[in-house]
Amino acid sequence: MQEFRLEAYLPILLMFIVALGFAAGNILLSQLVGQRKQTRTKLMPYECGKDPVGSARERFSVKFYLIAMIFILFDIEVIFLVPWAVVFKQLAAQGAMMRNLVYVEMMIFVALLLVGYIYVVKKGAFDWGERARREAEAEARALKDMQKGREPSTNARAA
Repeated sequence: MQEFRLEAYLPILLMFIVALGFAAGNILLSQLVGQRKQTRTKLMPYECGKDPVGSARERFSVKFYLIAMIFILFDIEVIFLVPWAVVFKQLAAQGAMMRNLVYVEMMIFVALLLVGYIYVVKKGAFDWGERARREAEAEARALKDMQKGREPSTNARAA
């Protein structure tokens, strides 16, 4: 068993010091050199691509949550490719049969990902065009009317 040596961790400590110095240096440099012209737009908070108008308790369109779930789903599925790629060479060394089996399994996985992606695109989940914007605005108006205890307006129901 090897003897514990603190000097072996010196490169890690050095990396943390350099990272902290880089971050602090950039913040300090931007404060010293950066422009200080404050406009109304710059002072306005940024909320996920939506203008922060109205109450903080206002509901978001379902489309925001749908995009977030799709991102998480595809992100997690792509993460499965990394361990497979790492062990593929070792599994391929066990023989042609194992190599072909593991390769076909991953191609089926990738094909299912592609089918899921095509389905999401066909459903229009990534469509943020004018029509989707109008639907989101109509949904927001309907929710606002419901919160105020009124019947939704005719424009909100038509969309």
